[in-house]
Amino acid sequence: MSQPTPEYNPQPPDRFFAGYLFDLDGTVYLGEALLPTAGETLAALRLRRTRIIFISNNPTHTRTEYAAKLTRLGVPTPVEDILTSSQVMTAFLQNRMPEARLYVIGEAPLCDELRAAGFDLAEDARGVQAVIASFDRSFTYNKLQIAFDAIRAGARFFATNPDRYCPVPSGGEPDCAAIIAAVEACTNTRVEAVVGKPSRHTIEAALKLMDLPAGECLMTGDRLETDVRMGLEAGMSAALALTGATPEAAIATSTLRPTYVLRQLQDLLL
Repeated sequence: MSQPTPEYNPQPPDRFFAGYLFDLDGTVYLGEALLPTAGETLAALRLRRTRIIFISNNPTHTRTEYAAKLTRLGVPTPVEDILTSSQVMTAFLQNRMPEARLYVIGEAPLCDELRAAGFDLAEDARGVQAVIASFDRSFTYNKLQIAFDAIRAGARFFATNPDRYCPVPSGGEPDCAAIIAAVEACTNTRVEAVVGKPSRHTIEAALKLMDLPAGECLMTGDRLETDVRMGLEAGMSAALALTGATPEAAIATSTLRPTYVLRQLQDLLL
């Protein structure tokens, strides 16, 4: 006689980890304020000499800006402890098509990072070897037309992150997934790779930065489809923080099962 399947009822962690990876928007802060208990939780984990890094799919800020913001909010952070989708995209392209001519639908921080890495950023479709879709709050029909022309002429198509929206204090802003959908719809071309969380490209970069076995690490974030998926696929434990994009009710209908669920970051302290 088969045994009944145990009910899935995730709780906060019952142990500490050697390493912690944190999402930022909706997990550590929202807008210009730390989320409740975030500051004291991070301080307490650092007192235990745990390894902590921060990972953001949001490419509209540089690593330096993220480190400065955390420090300003009371969480002193060196730039070396920040990993962004812009950084992962730059490394991805350097490994596959160095110094390529790109058309980037994105904001200045991503464009500046790609230029600094030796890429030629185009203003039109001529000679474009790859179109890069990203979070772009100045997206226009003309940008879509240039991407359309470049891809129809043979350009490859990559994107920084799969997020549908970015949480902000007023609710949310349409994110990179909206740009990907527009380009895919008009070109009938699927994006080849999306390099931010939860991709293997970000997993590899994060584990290299952590310098710890995956099983000794906990990934914490507010999204099932990016943060939790990345942690689980990397072989880490994964904690869903109910502080941002994901309501508690979504857990029951998702095929993704976080190892832990946190009502606030303080739940990490046992």
